[in-house]
Amino acid sequence: MPHDRDLRLLERLSLKLDELSRHMERMKLAEYVAMLQRPRRLLYLNFVSGLARGLGFAVGFTILGAVVLYALQRVLMLNLPVVGGFIAEIVRIVEERLARNPPSP
Repeated sequence: MPHDRDLRLLERLSLKLDELSRHMERMKLAEYVAMLQRPRRLLYLNFVSGLARGLGFAVGFTILGAVVLYALQRVLMLNLPVVGGFIAEIVRIVEERLARNPPSP
């Protein structure tokens, strides 16, 4: 009887080890450890990903700002009494800044 129990325990242990092995392969743990052993490559990858993130942030913010200004100009054209004056002031300030410091091509 104890022998059967030991066999079942070994089978379960073997299944768990196989499952753990599959999980580690899916995590690409070996590639991660290899990358940590090459600090220059790690720095390079982090630098490039930071540049891409910063560029994406700048482009996204520019597009969002343009959409907001466009919407504000459309609301201004509707000539809403309270909101119109506030938006007109914002648009005037933006246009003044653009006239003083035109965007470089």
